[in-house]
Amino acid sequence: MTPSAALTIAGSDSGGGAGMQADLRTFAALGVHGCTAVAALTAQNTVEVRDVLVTPAPFLRIQIETVLDDIVVAATKTGMLATADNVSVVAELAALGRLPNLVVDPVMVSSTGARLLDREAERSYIADLIPNALVATPNCREAAVLLGWDEIATRDRQRDAARALVDLGVTYAVVKGGDLVDSGGESVDVVASAAGLNELHAPRIDTMNNHGTGCSFAAAVTGFLALGHDPEDSIDRAKSFVHLAIDGAKTWKIGHGHGPVDHFATRTREGEP
Repeated sequence: MTPSAALTIAGSDSGGGAGMQADLRTFAALGVHGCTAVAALTAQNTVEVRDVLVTPAPFLRIQIETVLDDIVVAATKTGMLATADNVSVVAELAALGRLPNLVVDPVMVSSTGARLLDREAERSYIADLIPNALVATPNCREAAVLLGWDEIATRDRQRDAARALVDLGVTYAVVKGGDLVDSGGESVDVVASAAGLNELHAPRIDTMNNHGTGCSFAAAVTGFLALGHDPEDSIDRAKSFVHLAIDGAKTWKIGHGHGPVDHFATRTREGEP
């Protein structure tokens, strides 16, 4: 059977834990054919991001359009876009309806603390890209930046942020709680839509191997959308996918910092998704 195709527009992680490397492994684990448009190259490992080389916006557009002109893409995911010009390119194509089932992961800061997005681009997300997205998946730090808030430190504030992002135009806002200090031993993601709020709970796993979890979650949502699942089901399945991936790699020793997760844990434990 011919697989469904999904497109990731994101940065490349030379350490292989996050970015489009994580996206492609997620797509493969779900049986989805992955296409790519490289928005930036990064020199990084499990400890640091040493440098970033941004793709010029005209070439990013050519990559995306070349894929779309030949391949039927069922869902699209954005990750690290790096500049306002790159955000604008993606937003223009989304507004034209060329990026179906768009999942926006507003990658701004790496898990090692490096800033991956310039200030003008942060403003472009709210003005141009978020309103054209089906799903947005910021963590608490990213949601605070997008909304111009000082911080999101409590579950109530996390819920407020999810509602506020829906008010800005995204259909489904998932404010991830993995970076929330007031967690109570759980990783709780708050999902908001016009229908109201929902919360996805999972126990925290004590491990350093959590690099690329945000990319993997957004890619899993995209992959399940490409397979024909509705947004609510795709988000719920993506939560379970990432939890299994973290658990599967919790004892791995790849690098000296935040290591990758096991994207194929779902297949090895539960069979085909």
